[in-house]
Amino acid sequence: MSDYKDLNIWKESMDLVENVYRLVKLFPKEEIYALTDQLKRAVVSVPSNIAEGQNRNTDKEFVQFLYIALGSASEVETQLLIAKRLNYLQK
Repeated sequence: MSDYKDLNIWKESMDLVENVYRLVKLFPKEEIYALTDQLKRAVVSVPSNIAEGQNRNTDKEFVQFLYIALGSASEVETQLLIAKRLNYLQK
């Protein structure tokens, strides 16, 4: 079994974590315990679930964790769209 750190999806999700952490630094300070916190928790969940799933015993379990990671990625997308609507992001 390969290491989760060799998976391209894990590497890309780690890049996403870095990018989101950089973005939330631009948010207003009043968002530090709201949208900023939500985004950080959701984005960290993506590579974390990929890693956890890779180390499970069966492919079925791995797929389950990939779906959880996908759900977290959808949360991140939605939260970024909210940030854009609130004009916290330019693009």
